[in-house]
Amino acid sequence: MHATPTTIEIFHQGKRVASQVRTHKAYTAITIHEHRPASHRAHLDWPPSRMIQWAATVGPRTREVVERVLEAFPHPEMGYRSCLGIIRLGQRYPVARVEAAAQRALTTGAVSYKSMDSILRRSLDQQPLNPPAARPLPGHDNIRGAAYFE
Repeated sequence: MHATPTTIEIFHQGKRVASQVRTHKAYTAITIHEHRPASHRAHLDWPPSRMIQWAATVGPRTREVVERVLEAFPHPEMGYRSCLGIIRLGQRYPVARVEAAAQRALTTGAVSYKSMDSILRRSLDQQPLNPPAARPLPGHDNIRGAAYFE
């Protein structure tokens, strides 16, 4: 590799195989489409609607999770890996479980592939969403109640 203030060059066995203009913007990645692996290029050719359509075949909650993942990034392509992970969850788990995991993710605000994977691995999708109601406290002389503060 050879880097100058304006370019980056990649060499293999003494021959230059790639050259790219360098950016100096913080947190900005520049990737030339042809430099990506073939599998990545294929997925980037998918429009976001394709991922949303797949999610809709699982259920409305899964669709909403995928839509939120895609909306969370400045460019929808940045959310493709998470969406593809959710698609793979649909291949490992029954559709009903994936949809239940999506419902839990939406309810708890943990909308991501990692959250859904964790919910499914721990079988939280099969647990009730609302915790059981707390039992009322027994009466006691030191408990003042709401009327005290009026």
